[in-house]
Amino acid sequence: MCTVCGCGEGETTIDDHQHHHHHSHEHDHEHTHDYGQGPAHAHAPGMSQARMVQIEQDILGKNNQYAAANRQYFSEHGIHVLNLVSSPGSGKTTLLSKTIEDMQAEFSVAVIEGDQQTANDAERIRSTGAKAIQINTGKGCHLDGHMVGHAVESLQPEDGSLLFIENVGNLVCPAAFDLGEAHKVAILSVTEGEDKPIKYPDMFHAADLMLLNKIDLLPYLDFDVAQCIAYAQQVNPRIRVLELSAKTGEGMDEWYQWLVSTRQTALIGHPEKIAK
Repeated sequence: MCTVCGCGEGETTIDDHQHHHHHSHEHDHEHTHDYGQGPAHAHAPGMSQARMVQIEQDILGKNNQYAAANRQYFSEHGIHVLNLVSSPGSGKTTLLSKTIEDMQAEFSVAVIEGDQQTANDAERIRSTGAKAIQINTGKGCHLDGHMVGHAVESLQPEDGSLLFIENVGNLVCPAAFDLGEAHKVAILSVTEGEDKPIKYPDMFHAADLMLLNKIDLLPYLDFDVAQCIAYAQQVNPRIRVLELSAKTGEGMDEWYQWLVSTRQTALIGHPEKIAK
């Protein structure tokens, strides 16, 4: 049971390598994924709210240590890392596949896929020719810094590469967990409703970029683009918004320009790695 959403801890697997994802805490309680931001709203029999908050803070603190180690590794190797977050069905994997097909001639791309079960998305990514590794979280609803660190050890992305982390489809828990990424990118499809940013403000507040996907469907939907963007900017005035369709390619050039620009900024200390 997680202090954010109530999910339970399950066995985490990374491709064919089983990794029992347990963290040791000096707490006299049964260990679960008690994660979240702000006041904890989950309840456990015999445990005070203050104790729940303390457990939550301890877990997030431990995660931040793993994330910091990941970030240092990425910096030393000139690896530009993006954490893609969204609801299920937003089109993340289709967007990734299209992006890799169009951009991998410019620089090396690798992907960490996060899902509760199956390796379907990693297999789709590998079909583009990119390196990919699948993390299955079992009952868990998000990736964390520890999982990503182990995945990177197995994946071995090239120095100077672009690493996408496709998080588990969930707009709640992933907002709380730093993975060591340079940017969180929130993907929202126009089929989901324009009020998603104010329904799930933590995620959109944590994101640097929002991709409004599937705009090819706008003629068939009652979706207010301007209102959606206004909601996103209401919870995060600094967020940038790009409108695109991974299916038709509309708006994808602006997305690619953002990728190139942020990657070059991240590689200022590694000029030799800017080219593939």
